[in-house]
Amino acid sequence: MKIYRIPSQTKTIIFDIDGTLYTNKLYVFEQVDVQIRHFAHLRGIHESEARTLIHDYRKKWSAEHGGRSISLGNTFTAFGIPIEESVHWRETLLSPEHYLHEDKQLVQTLKELSAKYKLICVTNNPVAAARKTLDVIGVSELLPDIIGLDTCNKSKPAREPLELAAKLTGAGLEECLSIGDRYDIDVALPLELGMGGIVVTGVEEIYLLPGTLA
Repeated sequence: MKIYRIPSQTKTIIFDIDGTLYTNKLYVFEQVDVQIRHFAHLRGIHESEARTLIHDYRKKWSAEHGGRSISLGNTFTAFGIPIEESVHWRETLLSPEHYLHEDKQLVQTLKELSAKYKLICVTNNPVAAARKTLDVIGVSELLPDIIGLDTCNKSKPAREPLELAAKLTGAGLEECLSIGDRYDIDVALPLELGMGGIVVTGVEEIYLLPGTLA
């Protein structure tokens, strides 16, 4: 866990989902690769060629933007795939139930946190796909609000989903804490907006939050 800033008066915790509220490298990889395989099928090219195209574009973009990362959704737009189409792909292609299971320790952790803070998710998956993941890991009731790729038609990092998360939870930007597994995607912009930020390596570090924030 790397703590960049914790607001002095934290009201809202904004959670990323994938790689944050569960630890499963295979499913994190599959979420990306299944879309690249679908892209390859539509383009009539080999899957390995599609992987190379996406990898090379993201590497070039990063080199041109100070080492920052670009999301898969924003990468696809460079190949003529609009965000709306990415939403449809993710809704139909992702199957978290094949990789994940209920996490009772996470349930207890979020119960403790919800007693003190407003909890909300901001994800680059569409709401329906994200909700399936929360259902599988058993925390849907504790995270009733999801801002997804189809909410603002913006892929993180973007201001709109973060500002909406603050509005929906009745918090100022400076009262929000953003937590995710990728600095460039989940934390860098929140810090610029005056929020707090924590980068985690997986759900095992989420379990530590009640003590960290006490």
